[in-house]
Amino acid sequence: MAPVLPLVLPLQPRIRLAQGLWLLSWLLVLVGGLTLLCSGHLLVQLWHLGTFLAPSCPFSALPQFALAASAVALGTGLVGSGASRASLDAEQYPPWRGVLGPLLVAGTAGGGGLLVLALGLALALPGTLDTGLEEGLGSALAHYKDTEVPGRCQAKRLLDELQLRHHCCGRHGYKDWFGIQWVSNRYLDPNDHDVVDRIQSNVEGLYLIDGVPFSCCNPHSPRPCLQSQLSDPHAHPLFDPRQPNLNLWSQGCHEVLLGHLQGLASTLGNMLAVTFLLQTLVLLGLRYLQTALEGLGGVIDGEGEAQGYLFPAGLKDMLKTAWLQGVGPHRPAPGEGPPEEEPPKEGLPEA
Repeated sequence: MAPVLPLVLPLQPRIRLAQGLWLLSWLLVLVGGLTLLCSGHLLVQLWHLGTFLAPSCPFSALPQFALAASAVALGTGLVGSGASRASLDAEQYPPWRGVLGPLLVAGTAGGGGLLVLALGLALALPGTLDTGLEEGLGSALAHYKDTEVPGRCQAKRLLDELQLRHHCCGRHGYKDWFGIQWVSNRYLDPNDHDVVDRIQSNVEGLYLIDGVPFSCCNPHSPRPCLQSQLSDPHAHPLFDPRQPNLNLWSQGCHEVLLGHLQGLASTLGNMLAVTFLLQTLVLLGLRYLQTALEGLGGVIDGEGEAQGYLFPAGLKDMLKTAWLQGVGPHRPAPGEGPPEEEPPKEGLPEA
C-alpha cells in the first residue's frame, strides 16, 4: 500500500526542515513554559479562593490537567530540539533512531490527548463557576459569625480579606448582609431591648440589622465609613442610601470573582490553543524528518531524494512500524548462528 501523505524531500529541504524544527521546538518550549506558569497561577488562585467555591464545583480540574499537558509539551519541545539538531550530524543521530519512534507515538497519544482534554475543560468548565461561587459565597456569608465554631474559625477573616483585596461587598451587593446575622451572639447584650426586639421579631430568631462589616468600607470615600442604619435616610446627615457607592464597595464578590477567574481561564485556554498548534507542527515535522532519514540510513546529506510520510500504509501499521524501529528486530550475537531446524519426525510404522 502507498504511504499516507508522502512528501519528497531533497537535500536542501531536508536541512531547512531540520533547522526550522529546531527553532519551532524551542518556541514550543517557551510557550509550554508560559502555559505551565499560567496553570500554576490559576491553581494558586483557586487554592486561596477555594473557601468561596462549592466543593462540588469541578473547575479546579482545569489547571491540574493544563499543568500536566504543558509539562508534556515542554518535554516534547526539548526532545524535538535535540532530535532536529542531532539529525544534522551523521554521528549524533544514530542514538535517536531507536527512541524517536516511540517518543513520537507517546507524544502524539499522551501529549495530544492531554492538550485536547485541557482545551475542552477550558471551554466547558468556566460555566460552572457561576453556580459554584453562588453556593460557596452564600455559605461563607452564613458562617461569618461562627468565629468559635470548629472548622469555621477562619471564615470571618477570610471573607474580610476577600472584600478588602477584591474591593467587593456581599455576594451580589451590600444589601446581602441585611438578610443574614453576621454579628456573633457573644457580642450581643441580652439585656438590650433593641437586641431582644430584633431577635423576637425574626421568625428564625436571628439578629438582623441594616449594616455591613468594616471590610465593605471604601477607603477612598471622602467621609468616614458608615456601616449601620444604611436604610434610614435620616440616620446620617448628607447621606443618600440610594447612592451607597460613595461609601461602600459597589460590586458584589460574586461578580468580581467570576470575572477574575473566567479571565484567568480564558488566558489559559488561549495559551493551550497555541501550545496545541505548536506541538502538532513539531510532531508532524519530526515524523517527516524521521521517515525521510530512515530511507537514507539516518544520514541527512545522503545521495538522492528521500520521501517522508506520516503513515506507511495506515495508522495501525504506522504504530507497529514506529515501535519496531525503537525496539528493533532480534539479531543473533556474533558467532551465534541461526537456529537449526529440527528434522521432520518420521511417522511410526503401523503395527
